Amino acid sequence: MADASYDVIVIGGGPGGYVAAIRAAQLGLKTAVVERSHLGGICLNWGCIPTKALLRSAEIYHYMQHAKDYGLSATGVGFDAAAVVKRSRGVSAQLNTGVGFLLKKNKVDVIWGTAKLAAPGKVSVTAAENPPKGALGGGDYTSKNIIVATGARPRALPGLEPDKKLIWTYFEAMVPETMPKSLVVMGSGAIGIEFASFYRTMGAEVTVVEVLPQILPVEDEEIAAVARKRFEKQGMKILSGAKVTGVTKHADSITAHVEDSKGVKHDITADRMISAVGVVGNVDGLGLEALGVKIERGIIVTDGLGRTTVPGVWAIGDVAGPPMLAHKAEHEGVICVETIKGLHTHAMDKNKIPGCTYCTPQIASVGLTEKKAKEQGYELRVGRFPFVGNGKAIALGEPDGLVKTIFDKKTGQLLGAHMVGAEVTELIQGFVIAMNLETTEEELIHAVFPHPTLSEMMHESVLDAYGRVIHT
Repeated sequence: MADASYDVIVIGGGPGGYVAAIRAAQLGLKTAVVERSHLGGICLNWGCIPTKALLRSAEIYHYMQHAKDYGLSATGVGFDAAAVVKRSRGVSAQLNTGVGFLLKKNKVDVIWGTAKLAAPGKVSVTAAENPPKGALGGGDYTSKNIIVATGARPRALPGLEPDKKLIWTYFEAMVPETMPKSLVVMGSGAIGIEFASFYRTMGAEVTVVEVLPQILPVEDEEIAAVARKRFEKQGMKILSGAKVTGVTKHADSITAHVEDSKGVKHDITADRMISAVGVVGNVDGLGLEALGVKIERGIIVTDGLGRTTVPGVWAIGDVAGPPMLAHKAEHEGVICVETIKGLHTHAMDKNKIPGCTYCTPQIASVGLTEKKAKEQGYELRVGRFPFVGNGKAIALGEPDGLVKTIFDKKTGQLLGAHMVGAEVTELIQGFVIAMNLETTEEELIHAVFPHPTLSEMMHESVLDAYGRVIHT
C-alpha cells in the first residue's frame, strides 16, 4: 500500500464528501475519500438525480397526452416502464463516472471499502468486495482531520418496515419492474410527494397518508394548500391528519389500515406502499461514540463549522442534521475544509437554504414561512402574485400557481419567499441571492425583470406586498 498518511480523510463520497475532498485538494491538502459502494452517494445514484429523470419522463408523457391543448396531435401515447427506469439509471451512471473523473483530476485518492474510526486520527478500512481495478482498498490510514460524510438512510417505522417487495423505500420505488396500478404513499414530505406525483402521472391510483394536518409540512401553509388542490385535481387522494396503523400483506398487494384524527378507521388496498417517513443519519458502526463523539437523536452534533466534540473529527451533510439536502451538504463541506485550512469562515445560515420539491406542480421556498415569521414577532408585509396573471405562464399552458413573498414591515427585509407552479425550482435562486445580499424591498422593486418570463411574477409579488402590483 502507498503512503497511508493524509491531511484529510473524508468518509463518504456523496455530495458533501466529494465536494469537501475536491476543495481540500484545491487548498493543497493531501486528501482521500473512503467510499463503500458508489461515488456521488444517495443523491446522485438513488435520490436527487434519478428521481428528476423519472419525473422528466412523466412530465413529457403528460404533455404528450395533452398535445391537443397546444394545437398538436399525438396518438397511441404510452410508455415502457423498463425503458423509463433504464434512462434514469443511465443518467446516474454518467454522473457517477463524472465524480470519479473530478476526484482523479484533483488528485484525490479514493479508498474503496467500509471505514471505522479505530482511534483518534486513524481510519481502518475493510475492503469492498469488488473495488475498481487498481483502487486503494482495505488497511489502516491516518489523518490529522477525518470528515464524516456518511449521509442518511430511509427511516423505518416499527411494524411497517419496508420488505423491498410490497412495501418500498425510495430505492425500490425508483426501479419498479412494472408500474403498479395503485399505490399508498406514507408521508407527504418532498420524497413522498415526488413519488406520488410520478406514479399518478404515469396512471396509478395514488393515496397519500400524512400524519400532520398539512401536507408538505415544512412549506408555507398557503403554498401547501395550493399544491394540495392541484394534486387532488389530478386525481390524487390525500388523507392528512391520518396515520397508517398497520399493513396486511397479500400475495401481490397490501391493505393499509388507516386511522384519521377523529379515530375513524378504514382500509386501503393497493398494489404497493411506499414508506417515505423521513431519513436517519448513518452513524452506526463508525466507532464514533467510543471516541467520545456526541450524537443526539441519530445526528452528529457539530458547531456549525463541522467540528464535533472530538478534535480532528468533523461531520457534514445529512449525518450532521437537517435540512437534509445535497446543496446544504456541499456548502457545509466547503465551510468545513476551509476551517481546517485556517481560512476565515462562518457557520451557514440555515434559514437561507432553499428547498425544492420537483412534483407537478413544483414547489420551492427559502426563509421563513408566514406562520413562523409571525411566531418570531415580526410585523409583516405579504405579497402574492398568481400564475394566471403572467403572460409567459399562460403561453406555456401553466396558469396555475402562486408566488408569495414575506417582508419585515419595519425594515423592508425579505424574510421568506415561497412558490408553487411551473419551473419555480429554477426561479427560487433569485430570492436566495437577494436574501444573502440583504436586499430590501426597494432594491427588488427597482430591479428590472425580463419580459416575457415567469420571473416577472417574483417582481409582481414584491410590488403586491407594498400596494404597487400592476397586473392583478
